[in-house]
Amino acid sequence: MPKAYVVCDIDVTDPEGYADYRALSSLAGEKYGATFLVRGGPTTVLEGDWSPSRLVILEFEDEAAAQRWWDSPEYEAAKAVRRANATSNFLMVQGT
Repeated sequence: MPKAYVVCDIDVTDPEGYADYRALSSLAGEKYGATFLVRGGPTTVLEGDWSPSRLVILEFEDEAAAQRWWDSPEYEAAKAVRRANATSNFLMVQGT
């Protein structure tokens, strides 16, 4: 089974509240086998006009594992905190 990646572009609107999300997200990620490959940091646009605010990339064993994490009660709690403190776009992509 190919690995799955969750790619997130997050615009933090309340850094203090977002800190709570990071803690909850880390715990949920650990429980469901996520590996954080990218978690913020500077980006360099090489082509086009995409300029993510905060780019996060998670790796999962497969799509089913990523979906279990996304649907989990632990991450549902984290989502509520994130949505109150940031705007974001998330997508899942299958690896090769």
